[in-house]
Amino acid sequence: MRPAAARQGRGSAVLPDPHPDRPRGRLPPGLAAVINALFAGLRWTSLRLRLLLVFSLVALVAAVSASGIAYWLNREAVLTRTQEAALGDFRQEMQDRAAALPADPTPEELQRTADLMAGSAPGYSVLLLDERPDGRTVYGAAGPDAFRLEDVPESLRRAVNDRQKATAAHDAEYHMYWQRTKPHGKPYLVGGTRIVGGGPTGYMYKSLAQERDDLNTLGWSLAIATVLALLGSALLAQVAARTVLKPVQRLGDAARRLGEGELDHRLDVSGNDELADLSHTFNKTAEALEKKVADMSAREEASRRFVADMSHELRTPLTALTAVAEVLEEEVDDLDPMIAPAVTLVVSETRRLYDLVENLMEVTRFDAGTARLVIDDVDVADQVTACIDARAWLDAVELDAERGIVARLDPRRLDVILANLIGNALKHGGSPVRVSVRVEGEWLVIAVRDNGPGIPEEVLPHVFDRFYKASASRPKSDGSGLGLSIAVENAHIHGGEITAANAEGGGALFTLRLPVDVGKVIAGGDAQE
Repeated sequence: MRPAAARQGRGSAVLPDPHPDRPRGRLPPGLAAVINALFAGLRWTSLRLRLLLVFSLVALVAAVSASGIAYWLNREAVLTRTQEAALGDFRQEMQDRAAALPADPTPEELQRTADLMAGSAPGYSVLLLDERPDGRTVYGAAGPDAFRLEDVPESLRRAVNDRQKATAAHDAEYHMYWQRTKPHGKPYLVGGTRIVGGGPTGYMYKSLAQERDDLNTLGWSLAIATVLALLGSALLAQVAARTVLKPVQRLGDAARRLGEGELDHRLDVSGNDELADLSHTFNKTAEALEKKVADMSAREEASRRFVADMSHELRTPLTALTAVAEVLEEEVDDLDPMIAPAVTLVVSETRRLYDLVENLMEVTRFDAGTARLVIDDVDVADQVTACIDARAWLDAVELDAERGIVARLDPRRLDVILANLIGNALKHGGSPVRVSVRVEGEWLVIAVRDNGPGIPEEVLPHVFDRFYKASASRPKSDGSGLGLSIAVENAHIHGGEITAANAEGGGALFTLRLPVDVGKVIAGGDAQE
């Protein structure tokens, strides 16, 4: 008798972790410290972090791919070598020993043969069985594991007992089959074949625990190699990012300093790469910008000096003209009716020109940065009342202000602000003009509301622009177009602001906000006691 020809089957087993006590979800303290050092100071939007992530992702994909391929190849090699050795030895033992048994071996003969087969090749268990004509089955089992017929998968038993037709490739009626199983969570290789010509059927049962442990050790080694490769790539990314981004950071710092007004700042250029070209371009741009700003500053200074000198030179003749105009105004009733309108026009235009010159001189002071505050304790209600009374607006203005509100500010400049806001409201909105005064925390709030149609939406963004006229059909008016802009400049020098809006129910609403104590807000010598 002879054993069946060998044929491999296919099976699989999940190999458990050989280190079940290893803590999961935690990094070793040393590794955690390295990772924290790598990511220290990084923002999620920084280019350095993106470079680090790209390097790490590439290294991770490469390491995982290489480790996975290496693990799969080693796993197949280890398992194939083990099962080929075991199955080859088992087949040989079946041919040498089981085939030599008589046609109806006794249980003792089967057991002795099984002992010899298991003893000649330690490492797997052997199960021999022979079916008698009366239906009884005789067994013989030996080996390191308690191996029974129930441990053999049903599919494998059917395949072993399935008689095949003889072919040119396989002339035997019965073939050898194998399968990997995992009873009770432990991996095993089960193989079986049957002696041709009525001999016994044999099964072998080999534990794959050692191979599982070796493969787990290999898996851990590859995992550690992957982590080390990832950390190495992160370090390389840090070095590369520092090398590449350091010139970019210097360029960013230089641009920031340039934006802060240091127009003479330049970059040190080294090398001839793209970053060096960018530094050259930055230096040329900064140089051109410095020259452009210097030219603009010179022209602006010249224009400001011209306006200031012109205004100063105009004050002396305007003072004389104003005096003459006042005399003519007193005599206008005695003049010829044909001459009186001309005299009235000359008087009004002379006063308008005088106001324009005064406003221009005030604007030049703000532009030159020479405007200063003279701070004093001011009763706000009295100050508003004095402003209204001095301009004969008592009948046209309603005041809502509590007595006793005292603020530390410049009373002259507050009078200028109030005069411009209330005068603008009377001129363009109509009476009655309501002025309310209140204190909100550390802020003095004065609201001026007129009784007019309000300010068109397209005009609101420009009401504080110099020489801006809301109506193009009235380019010439009693005002100079500088009143509101001067009011805003006076509010800013106090550390406050003025806003314009349309009030609910109609009318324009200008709101002045000033610090209650300007001395605590203004610094740098802009205020005087």
